[in-house]
Amino acid sequence: MIRGWTVVGLVGLMACADPEAGISPQSQNRCVDKVEHTVSGASTSPARDDRQAVLVRYRPGSRQSASVTRQLGVSVTAHYQLTPAVAARLTPQEIARLAADPSVERIEPDLELRALGQPLSTGSVGEYTESLRLVQGPRVWDVNEDGVLDPGAPTGSGIRVCVIDSGIDRRHPELRLPYVDGHDFVDNDDDPSDESNGVRGLGHGTHVAGIIAAQLASGGTTWPGMSRDGMVGVAPGVELLIARVLNVHERASISNVLSALEWCQRKKAHVATLSLGAPMDMGVTARDAFQAARDAGMLIIAASGNDGTAHLEAPLNYPSAYPSVLAVGAVDSRAQVATFSNGGEGLSLVAPGVDVLSAISLRGNTISELDAGAQRYASRSLFFAPAGEFTGELVDCGNGEAQGCQGGTCDGFVAYVRLEPGATVSRVARNVMEQGARAIVFGMSESETQSWQMSLEGPGQTWVPSLSVGRESRAAVLKSLGRQVHVNLTGVDYARFMGTSMAAPHVAGVAALVWSARPTMTASEVRDLLERSALDLGAPGHDPRYGHGLVRARAALDALGGLQSLP
Repeated sequence: MIRGWTVVGLVGLMACADPEAGISPQSQNRCVDKVEHTVSGASTSPARDDRQAVLVRYRPGSRQSASVTRQLGVSVTAHYQLTPAVAARLTPQEIARLAADPSVERIEPDLELRALGQPLSTGSVGEYTESLRLVQGPRVWDVNEDGVLDPGAPTGSGIRVCVIDSGIDRRHPELRLPYVDGHDFVDNDDDPSDESNGVRGLGHGTHVAGIIAAQLASGGTTWPGMSRDGMVGVAPGVELLIARVLNVHERASISNVLSALEWCQRKKAHVATLSLGAPMDMGVTARDAFQAARDAGMLIIAASGNDGTAHLEAPLNYPSAYPSVLAVGAVDSRAQVATFSNGGEGLSLVAPGVDVLSAISLRGNTISELDAGAQRYASRSLFFAPAGEFTGELVDCGNGEAQGCQGGTCDGFVAYVRLEPGATVSRVARNVMEQGARAIVFGMSESETQSWQMSLEGPGQTWVPSLSVGRESRAAVLKSLGRQVHVNLTGVDYARFMGTSMAAPHVAGVAALVWSARPTMTASEVRDLLERSALDLGAPGHDPRYGHGLVRARAALDALGGLQSLP
């Protein structure tokens, strides 16, 4: 499951309960704030709607679908040209009437798909990231490593890559130049921003787009030690088309994905990349639509899924499992397959998908500082924790129980929480916030050398600045209990994610490089070249964990004959 961030303005817990109203903050251990309903996640129940989102597929040669649905009085949300079908929201009675029509071949549920990526901790790298070097991007367009694009080198110029995802933050300086067009299939407008009704999304699509097309010397707000120029994508010369199908909670309908696929085709996209999916088959209508788009000449790339574990090899998610789609799994910086990466006989390639640095929504990530006196401790911010700072007494809040903060007051304090395995981070955070915490420090059992990160619920929730410390710093931090500590979270425009969501756009970028070197190639030829030139990993030949191997830009172009042979 994907996680990400949005920056929410810091809201302090402004008032204690009024003792005269019969509520004692000492006896109840609860501080009430005028925005408590936001903190606690309370909401008004929506009116019941028994309509179901479905895909209605018609028999070939039958009457026009529009006339059939019009006669039956049902509401159609999308008409498809690649396959004889429409999307609609229907009541059970309408489904029954429509199913009885002889021109209707089948009615399928419009299932929910999810983004396929997981964020991880921030880090410090140069503009040429580890993942970029692993797929040999600079060895194509900056052979002499001077930070300048080599004249005449393939950069993806003239190639259109359509990112079917959560939209992007078009304000990010890394993405202003490559963006050429977009459509929002969530809000039904031409602004594909990762935002709805004032709530910002997680930045998933921005991260994916940055992997493909981030520009040289176009840095946003970075963190200390990171290049001020930010980072650069695999194919900085491509034209980006953005189709937003994932909402701010990273959910999408099949109908919107199919509409986006057709939009990409109309916009003459060479490549479409989808870092989303579902474990179940999306249905015959979707299968046919992806095949039709593939037959029309578009190379379709999709993330394989993140359901694997150290003890379980999970099969490909859909749409990556369709034969018409190039399925991509994830490897780490050592080219070892990630334990979470789904595989199978249909897996085509692998690409970097662990600790991948890329752009994020502006101020969509935070970096943390924890100071006690003259000592600064290593820490990691929590995703969805807002930028802000607070200085106060460090109070022991145990495991984050509802009345567990010993000595905390409604005047505000910094909560120290010993997070137990399996504990719900957001519930624990709400518990200590309701007792007056203005900032939170989570003590972790994991080592600071391990890849781990925690997340609060979001977007659209209100939290206080929150960070975590690993086991190396935990004991020293505990010595500051009862003393003043300073928590500071600063917004930045970059983040590290992990997941096959990050692997798929690497392949899309390499495909764009190859295609720009020889624009007369077909999608089938590009795919075949990428697979033939991949670095064989795992068992010899194609295997279900690595597919044909690690995608490599320079090796692919050498095989094409577009560049001189490697020394």
